Formats: sequence, structure tokens, C-alpha cells
Amino acid sequence: MPINIPNILTVLRILIAPVFVIFLLKGMTQFALLAFALAGISDGLDGLIARYFDQRTTLGSYLDPIADKLLLTSAFVSLAVFKFIPGWLAVIVISRDVVIMIGFAIFSINNIVVKIKPSLVGKCTTVIQLATVFLVLLDPKIIGAFYMKWSLFWSVAVSTILSGLHYMYVGLNILQEDVKNNQGKK
Repeated sequence: MPINIPNILTVLRILIAPVFVIFLLKGMTQFALLAFALAGISDGLDGLIARYFDQRTTLGSYLDPIADKLLLTSAFVSLAVFKFIPGWLAVIVISRDVVIMIGFAIFSINNIVVKIKPSLVGKCTTVIQLATVFLVLLDPKIIGAFYMKWSLFWSVAVSTILSGLHYMYVGLNILQEDVKNNQGKK
């Protein structure tokens, strides 16, 4: 299997996540912002290149969501620990991802093959989460920035919950379909 540019960009995004956290630990917020921005750009770029040049791979379909989850989980946990965002927001973001991982584990245990494909709700949630982290790190000193942040916090909470419920609904339908198929084989 040849290594392609989208997969290299995804691996670089995985490697940027700990660098981002280290910058936050050192109080180097502007460097953390730069690392996060580079990771966000690489996320869009790897998808664009994969689609445009038909370089989609099975490895990429697994690595890309892992890179997203690693970066966003690192960001939300770190930002909550350092009080940039409310702790409850990090709990919501991480809880949804844990529920999704549990769903994949259940599929794996039951030998149910599922093609990994993010939903539109999931993609929108990721964009809102990325925008929130970016704005929090940017920390603009403009009138209304406080309200913008809190609007984004609530947007992240609502979209994360909705996407989590959507993925649960889809997952339960897949499980139900599998049960029907297996009952028909008996």
C-alpha cells in the first residue's frame, strides 16, 4: 500500500496534537493557536487532496477521524483544565466520542462491518468545535467577544449532543438490521 499525501498530512495532524498541548502547558498560547491552525488546515487539505486526486484509502478512512478526535479531545481537555472553557463543555465533547467508540467496539465484538463515514451533522459539529477552540485561543479583545465565545460554547454543546444522538440512532438501526439478518439465517 503506497503512502500518499493525504495520509502523510493526517499523520502530521496526529503528531501536532501533543505539540499543541505542550505549548498550552508552557503558557505559549499563540504557538498553541498556530499549531491548532496548522492542524485544522491540514485536516481540510488532506480531505480535499484525497477527493480531488482520488487518493482515498482505507488507512485514511481510519486515521482521519482518529486524528480529529485526538486533536479535539486534547484541545477540549487542555482548555478546560486551564479554565479557557467551562469543564462541562469538555465533558459533553468527550462523552460523545466515548459513546461513538463504544458503538464501534460493539460492532467489532459482533463482527458487524461498518464503513466509517461521518454524517453531515458530525461534520458540522467538528467545524463548530474547531472554530470554538480557534476563537478561544485567539482570545480577541473586541466588544462582544465574551458573548461570541458563550454562543459558540452552547453551539458546541447542542451540536455535539445532536450528532451523538444521530450516531446512536444510526448505530441502533445497524444493530437492529444485523439482528434481523441473523434471525433470517436460522
